[in-house]
Amino acid sequence: MPLWRDEYMSALQERDKREKTDQATYEKYTKLADRTAALRTPADRSLDDERSASPKMQDPRETRDRSVTLSDPSDKIARMRQDLSEAQRSRGLIETRLHSVTEELSKLKIQASLDNKRIAELTKEKTVLSTKLKDRDEELKGKTKLLEDVHDETVSLTLELNMAEERSQKLRSENKELVDRWMARMGQEADAMNVQSKFS
Repeated sequence: MPLWRDEYMSALQERDKREKTDQATYEKYTKLADRTAALRTPADRSLDDERSASPKMQDPRETRDRSVTLSDPSDKIARMRQDLSEAQRSRGLIETRLHSVTEELSKLKIQASLDNKRIAELTKEKTVLSTKLKDRDEELKGKTKLLEDVHDETVSLTLELNMAEERSQKLRSENKELVDRWMARMGQEADAMNVQSKFS
């Protein structure tokens, strides 16, 4: 597999790991908000009972301080719910992104599988072609050697033929010279016999 795919897969795994860590935090925060909301109702009932059982006048400062004290949990709950809503929205975005990445990863795995299969096929074909090429090289070497041998033999035979032609020409010349000399001698002997026959 190419290096960029390894790096990409590693980055995806690292991001999934971080998202799973954040998801655990969101779940804990959600449970905490739910428990806080559940605790608010008994507190409100307790406050109503206290007000109905104590119709006497209260110190304005005490009322103001208690109002502030009682309003704080509501603000905290509102903020927590807002944070929870934001966390849920973020979770939705993360989930959408996770789904998209998962699909892309699945496609890449399929493509990688096809690439690996194609690589295996090409590797096998390369091996076969390399073997054929090696065989052809050996065949060409053999034929080249045979051609060189034939050429050398042809040159050798040509030289021998030329030498034989030279010897044959020399023999023909010598034979012609001998024949000419013999004919000349025979002619001389015939002439001598003719001369002798005239005087006898």
